[in-house]
Amino acid sequence: MRTIKAVPITAENFRVYGSFVNMLLPEGHCFPGDATFYPDPLTLNVRNGAPVAFSPLTVKKPERMIVSQAEYHDLSGEGVFVIDDDAVIHVAPPSNHKPVPEQTEAFIVPKGTMVLLKTGVWHLAALPLHNALLHVMIVLPERTYANDCTVVDYPEDQWVEIVVDE
Repeated sequence: MRTIKAVPITAENFRVYGSFVNMLLPEGHCFPGDATFYPDPLTLNVRNGAPVAFSPLTVKKPERMIVSQAEYHDLSGEGVFVIDDDAVIHVAPPSNHKPVPEQTEAFIVPKGTMVLLKTGVWHLAALPLHNALLHVMIVLPERTYANDCTVVDYPEDQWVEIVVDE
């Protein structure tokens, strides 16, 4: 029997096999803010040549969970992998491009859970339930945030506050 020694992975020693990214400590280009988004650090090519991107998202815990905007994608669903805290997600059904904040629902998602949102579902970032910072993995076709993402600000009288019994 042959024996091999496991060694720490590096970009250099793993290059021939693929690539990797520390999703809990992402580096590189980002869109900063209360929810810092690192777009497309890994992509997975799938059938028909459509690359799938895995993008880390970090979200700071808000003082209050207020839904003041939402987004949807016309051409794709979205994967949301909640990594290190229970999270709250808010969603509303697809609506032919017309926002429907009055139909918003909120769900507690246990950490370690992957949620798949159907095409057209209104949503925004998952929110941490306990921790000051939540790490989430967003899975979308590459560059969806640039070519298939409609974000709508709700009028203040249509904002929704999410509360949680603990």
